[in-house]
Amino acid sequence: MKKLLFFLFLIFSLFGNAQEIPSEFLHTSGQKILDRNGENVLLRGIGLGGHMLQEGYMLKVPFSGQQYVIKEHISELIGKERTEEFYEAWLQNHTRKIDIDSLKSWGFNSVRLPMHFNLYTLSVEEEPVKGENTWLEKGFQMTDSLLSWAEANEMYLILDMHAAPGGQGHDVNISDRDPSKPSLWESEANQQKLVALWKKLAERYKDEPWIGAYDIINEPNWTYEEGKHKHGIEDSQNAPLKKLMVEITRSIREVDNNHIVIIEGNGWGNNYNGILPPWDDNMVISFHKYWNYNDTASIQQFLDFREKYDAPIWLGETGENSNVWFTDAIRLMEENNIGWCWWPLKKLGFNNPLEVPVNPGYQKMLEYWRGEGEKPSEEEAYQAVMQLAENTKLENNYFHKGVVDAMIRQPHSKEAIPFTKIIVNDSATIKAANYDMGPLGTAYHDSISANYYISTGGERQSWNSGRTYRNDGVDIFPSEPRAAYADVYVGEMEAGEWLQYTFQASEKGDFELSFTMAADAEGEAAIEINGKRHPVFAVPASKDWIEITVKNIPLQKGENQLRFLVITGDYKLKEIKINRQN
Repeated sequence: MKKLLFFLFLIFSLFGNAQEIPSEFLHTSGQKILDRNGENVLLRGIGLGGHMLQEGYMLKVPFSGQQYVIKEHISELIGKERTEEFYEAWLQNHTRKIDIDSLKSWGFNSVRLPMHFNLYTLSVEEEPVKGENTWLEKGFQMTDSLLSWAEANEMYLILDMHAAPGGQGHDVNISDRDPSKPSLWESEANQQKLVALWKKLAERYKDEPWIGAYDIINEPNWTYEEGKHKHGIEDSQNAPLKKLMVEITRSIREVDNNHIVIIEGNGWGNNYNGILPPWDDNMVISFHKYWNYNDTASIQQFLDFREKYDAPIWLGETGENSNVWFTDAIRLMEENNIGWCWWPLKKLGFNNPLEVPVNPGYQKMLEYWRGEGEKPSEEEAYQAVMQLAENTKLENNYFHKGVVDAMIRQPHSKEAIPFTKIIVNDSATIKAANYDMGPLGTAYHDSISANYYISTGGERQSWNSGRTYRNDGVDIFPSEPRAAYADVYVGEMEAGEWLQYTFQASEKGDFELSFTMAADAEGEAAIEINGKRHPVFAVPASKDWIEITVKNIPLQKGENQLRFLVITGDYKLKEIKINRQN
């Protein structure tokens, strides 16, 4: 007995209490998430949206965006066998080791995998024996590979049940839900399949320390109370949701006591009425945040939950906005010791780190689906979708370095840095869209810089009206429809807006600056060089591109900063030429 008491005394002397005993797994301690060394972990992550589960907006389709609907439309053009070939190529190409290696090099330390249940098990309707579960190796093997890539980079992999059996909400795109079949909440069989799937996942990964957590149901959005908003944002009890999450947690804990369990409220993750307090001592409260202000008030509810229940909180999904919004949101999170996970890594769109290019054949398919073009032949459509799958590879993506800079560097620095390296010897040409990277008011100024429609109650705002090339408030357009990123210009430049360019001059001297511009009406502009304002110059009206030259501009040897300012008017600016004066 004395030996036992001495042993217990030694344990408590070393570790203080049982919760602080070191664990090789990511785990909670009070309001913090700790690593194997007992150090606070601030998760900086990216969600792999579109990988296992496509959503219609990510592919720009004009019809209902569930993956099974997209699949049906493709199958109508190329047949079932070739459609399966496309989806196999998509799964192979979309996320590979090079993607995870890149995330690590950019500064991220975690990745969230949005899982589709149908890669791991048959649907309830497909099961040959009612009530049993047929396990599919495809999903588990894909997860194994992703885990190995994460482990090689010492990054945490968070498993997220994005498409639960039957679908977990009325927002059908999120979970690939077929409304003609019973939902997760209308089918006990679907619920039991979800419980069994989580137990199977926990059995497989219970000893894997680079599995960061289990995010057990993504964005449930379903009312359980008569007369309430159908997406569950007004429910006061959420009893079925809590019951199912408790049952999932219990099934996980039967085989795995190592990993964090992440819970999400109703109403796309944020309605926790009736759900809290947490029922497990290794649990994180997640919330999602889109299109609202980035102030303390916007997260106060969750700060209060953290304090009241002494449990960590995590911003499990956010994004789909401008660089300004990204920087402000991340700064807000990190100032409050809240980890975050952005959405998504890549899609057919400009406001994420990687953009999948739209090939001409797929563009033709989109036009046909919109009723704006002829039906492509089977061979044309087949080649188009296979090229689209090839374009999902990272080496074929457009890398939006400004997005990554806004997420990793700018929350901690207000400095502007060059978008591209520019050296002026006797001459140089600067693409107008290659203004500096940095915060609003430092690298550029634009009147609309983000979308806050949830907070304002107004319409969605487009910060970059051209929706191409970069993700700041600056409006950038292709010179020709479907033009490559090499041929773009800045448009809709209004009074008070400006752009800054940082470059190097090999020698000091006087130079002339020529601006390739167009304007619907005459106006005035000005330039600043290294903080000194030069005289205002006139911009004549011209629908065609013209050059306006300003002479006798002194540059210093080394770094220079040029600002182009709109005084009056509405301009297009394509490029700036710098030439030494004789």
